[in-house]
Amino acid sequence: MPAPEPSPPRSSPAAAEVRTPGADIERILRGPSGLGTAALHLARREEPPPPPPTPPAVPAEGNPIPGLYHHPVPEPDPERVAEVGRRIKSWALDEVDLYPEEWEEQFDGFSVGRYMVACHPDAPTVDHLMLATRLMVAENAVDDCYCEDHGGSPIGLGGRLLLAHTALDALHTTPEYQPRWAESLHSDAPRRAYRSAMEYFVQASSPSQADRYRHDMARLHMGYLAEAAWAQTDHVPEVWEYLAMRQFNNFRPCPTITDSVGGYELPADLHAQPAMQRVIALAGNATTIVNDLYSYTKELAAPGRHLNLPVVIAEREGLSERDAYLKAVEVHNDLMHDFEAEAAAVAVALPVPTAQRFLRGVAAWVDGNHYWHQTNTFRYSLPDFW
Repeated sequence: MPAPEPSPPRSSPAAAEVRTPGADIERILRGPSGLGTAALHLARREEPPPPPPTPPAVPAEGNPIPGLYHHPVPEPDPERVAEVGRRIKSWALDEVDLYPEEWEEQFDGFSVGRYMVACHPDAPTVDHLMLATRLMVAENAVDDCYCEDHGGSPIGLGGRLLLAHTALDALHTTPEYQPRWAESLHSDAPRRAYRSAMEYFVQASSPSQADRYRHDMARLHMGYLAEAAWAQTDHVPEVWEYLAMRQFNNFRPCPTITDSVGGYELPADLHAQPAMQRVIALAGNATTIVNDLYSYTKELAAPGRHLNLPVVIAEREGLSERDAYLKAVEVHNDLMHDFEAEAAAVAVALPVPTAQRFLRGVAAWVDGNHYWHQTNTFRYSLPDFW
């Protein structure tokens, strides 16, 4: 089903001046042309360019959600996908002892190599891709083992998350207690993964980029705690409350490091601009609702009640499951249109090469995230609402 045309942006005077956000974001993604701009394009790499890919004989696996506004992406480079997959499994097994043998099928089914290659088309090398891949796998280990279906529980979650966060944001204490803290970082798989992934990231990024990531992970952990508190009290939030929680418990830490993975840096003062922060927040919010929509049937089949946007809309607004799901699709589409309009406005307001490239990188991450959810039929299937 063709994606609907973007509705006119409503959120700010700057964005309202951009009448065709889809066209503008495509211009941003294409990048500049002319003398001196070659280094700004997503396709540039430090490695020798691979031969032109052979067009796939079959379409991408899985079907997109009907009516969901998204942009298709090219199939990710299969050689890079395979190499990232090989390296991340070696890291998981040999360096951090991440999972027992019986979890191997689920680890492979996550297809993290395909995910990260699709989301970071401007990564100069596989080493750069691995920065994002380790962090992604570590974040999922914390979510699964502390919060979700591999031993997770809302009870005591705050203490576990706090100690895990010290693997990202080191404890500074007295010589008497420092060794015991350092030893604790090896005590479970989530902390081992956080510690190792962050060590790699710190070595390859600037202090400002590393601190930015720590800040966004603190946001993520706060979102985990809000959801856990609601689970403990059996509380179904209002829709706006749920969306507030999802602005924190979301994918934001992933697109916010797109410059580190791309091998450059968006200066801290530009990253902190309110308009840039709004773009990043909208990207995180839209991509997280994509997860709610594609994981809907998986969560319904799991024990207990899992909060996601369709479930909250159905209960709080008295809609059927189908109508609530379709309304959640509309919420996603509104977020996407606002993201594209705001990104286009920021691109005009900040004609700086690093800012332009960062905006393209965030947009690419948004598109790659949808691609992975659509094609990961090992994990996801669509409800029968059409």
